[in-house]
Amino acid sequence: MSVYTNVTPEQLDAWLARYSVGGLVDMDAIASGIENANYFVTTEKGRYVLTLYERLPPPELPFYLNLMAHLARARVPAPAPEPDRTGALFSMLNGRPAGLVARIDGAAVEHPELWHCEAVGDALARMHRASQTYRARLTNRRGPAWWRQAARAVQPFLTAEQRDLLSAEIKFQTGYGKVKLPKGAIHGDLFCDNVLFADRHVAGIIDFGFAATDFLAYDLAITANDWCVIDESGTLDPNRCEVLVRAYEAVRPLSDDERAQWPTLLRAAALRFWLSRLYDLYLPRPGELTHAHDPAQFERILRQRIDSSRRL
Repeated sequence: MSVYTNVTPEQLDAWLARYSVGGLVDMDAIASGIENANYFVTTEKGRYVLTLYERLPPPELPFYLNLMAHLARARVPAPAPEPDRTGALFSMLNGRPAGLVARIDGAAVEHPELWHCEAVGDALARMHRASQTYRARLTNRRGPAWWRQAARAVQPFLTAEQRDLLSAEIKFQTGYGKVKLPKGAIHGDLFCDNVLFADRHVAGIIDFGFAATDFLAYDLAITANDWCVIDESGTLDPNRCEVLVRAYEAVRPLSDDERAQWPTLLRAAALRFWLSRLYDLYLPRPGELTHAHDPAQFERILRQRIDSSRRL
């Protein structure tokens, strides 16, 4: 959620006139993440997060924003978008589509304990259950077609060993998407920094910029690859993983097919984030207050998942 598009207080105050939130009191840039420009915004009537969507085309925004509104109505801890006076959930600001969402009080955790994993498993399952009544559909823009495109783009920057790993895994995942697994709206990026905790419970699931229609168990695999990793080696902690999945299944039990595909889904999730981090590192966009995550972490995670699946 880095700052790419600058917004001055005067520009923001003028834009806020379309809302019933009062005038601008304060604004602060949010300098973490890599996808959108985000600001904490305090007005005369409340506290919000302003997001300027740097990559998402306006025709896709209703999927994300209406999903967040749908989840908030279903009592899933997602930030509710603030409609303007016309009922619209976004409009243009400095040449970018932008919207306000309610700011959630809470803090992310860098080193999750078992109870964090349990709480996240429960929250993700409740999100997936609520998403089953969300009718909009959107193809995952970071799905297999993007994997292949991104792999071609980053190959010139890789070692021979890395190119071999990437080529082999792309080939292995050729059948991804053709298996019959439960689908619905997924978060697509439920890392530790996208969950806020308060008083030992999940206060908010944030940053839905990678939400899409995809396999629900793939979303769980994405989550496990971040929340349940022991150390820099990328190894999964069996205790954390067991707690995460058990809490998830208490709300939405996995099918036999989902269980059978679990090792492949873990690999797919690792591949997706290795590629995205390689892409952001070697093919960055101009911006300020930005940073790219180290792709080496997910290279190690992918290698671990491949080794684990071969031992089954």
